[in-house]
Amino acid sequence: MLPSRSSFPPGFLFGAATSAYQVEGHAFGGAGGTHWDTFAATPGNVVRAENGARACDHYHRWGEDLDLLRAGNFDVYRFSTSWARVMPEGRGRVNAEGLDFYDRLVDGMLARGLKPALTLYHWELPSPLADLGGWRNRDIAGWFGDFTEVVARRLGDRLWSAAPINEPWCIGWLSHFLGQHAPGMRDIRATARAMHHVLLAHGTAIKVMRGLGMKNLGAVCNFEYAAPADASPEAAAAAQLYDAYYNRFFISGMFRGEYPAELMAAFAPHLPEGWQDDFATIRAPLDWFGLNYYTRKLIAPAPGPWPAHREVEGPLPKTDVGWEIFPEGLHHFLRVVQEYTGELPLYVTENGMAAPDRLAAGSVQDADRIAYLAAHLRQCQRAIAEGVPLRGYFCWSLLDNYEWSLGYDKRFGLVHVDFATLRRVPKASYHALATALQR
Repeated sequence: MLPSRSSFPPGFLFGAATSAYQVEGHAFGGAGGTHWDTFAATPGNVVRAENGARACDHYHRWGEDLDLLRAGNFDVYRFSTSWARVMPEGRGRVNAEGLDFYDRLVDGMLARGLKPALTLYHWELPSPLADLGGWRNRDIAGWFGDFTEVVARRLGDRLWSAAPINEPWCIGWLSHFLGQHAPGMRDIRATARAMHHVLLAHGTAIKVMRGLGMKNLGAVCNFEYAAPADASPEAAAAAQLYDAYYNRFFISGMFRGEYPAELMAAFAPHLPEGWQDDFATIRAPLDWFGLNYYTRKLIAPAPGPWPAHREVEGPLPKTDVGWEIFPEGLHHFLRVVQEYTGELPLYVTENGMAAPDRLAAGSVQDADRIAYLAAHLRQCQRAIAEGVPLRGYFCWSLLDNYEWSLGYDKRFGLVHVDFATLRRVPKASYHALATALQR
């Protein structure tokens, strides 16, 4: 059973999250091309070469989706803007139709009593900027600052919160070192620069929004519990390195103005000239910090070049994407993150699981998802009882959606989407949350 709203401190916020490219439908409203469109069109990158051209058609069905949030007793809708929808070339010309859409969306949230929680960027880089080197190009910090200003001037007076960039690790390492997300590179120099420039863009955006008088500004990083695959010193060192580039690189840059020592022998030769001077921007003060958490990985040493480790399949129950279910990892990071953030309010900005849907008699039973959410919410309660300043928890995701390189196969939603008809059917987990979150 899910913990009730009344079992959390007064004012604790519950929400659900989506992202622009995953739900809106990128073929509408004058949006420009993105590097995800071309990545998906390249054979072997995405299941069935699927893309976000239609997705869930949230662009036209946003009213219905906001009604689902209200009926589910959620407080917050965490959404993102598409850079390529607002500025199709990434620079210069602003697409009025795109801004108008986000205007309607924010007003629609407020009309339903929902708090708008904006993420400016969730991975859909405009293709013309990708042509200029994308996140490898230091100029992207300035381009992102300009995009931030356009959005902030239009929406900033009505937002509850704003964060510049979702999950920097995915933009940097997953996309430039492992090549599993757009732009699909496997290059250590590209990785080091992309990871640094993401942080520089983050700090630049915070400065822009502060300058426009916006408040409640934060950051969102993803965390993955890294455990040694065995008791050997080599496995411990491998897990420590994994933890350094996954969990500590970005938060250390934001809050301490340094990068983990374990990385620097490999990374330092590839960072841009004068990178140390950028911490003055990167360390822009924040009002809150968000954690996205899903799973743990068992890490073992491996022969070959740096980083010379590999993932080992673990023994725990797994989600539909093969991720181990390890709720204790969320508690771990809520405690560890405090070592960097101090007394800043914390939010679990994403948490959820992929599970196969069985639509029968007009309903979807997903007891496994209910159990997953309940276990992680109990870890939130444990952290709160220990004094962690956790202020909210947001599920991923409101809707089944375009799950990046996995196409439309894997379903994280509280609401089932029939991708042929786009019909929405709330799942058992949605109904369970609606009951638990009654006011």
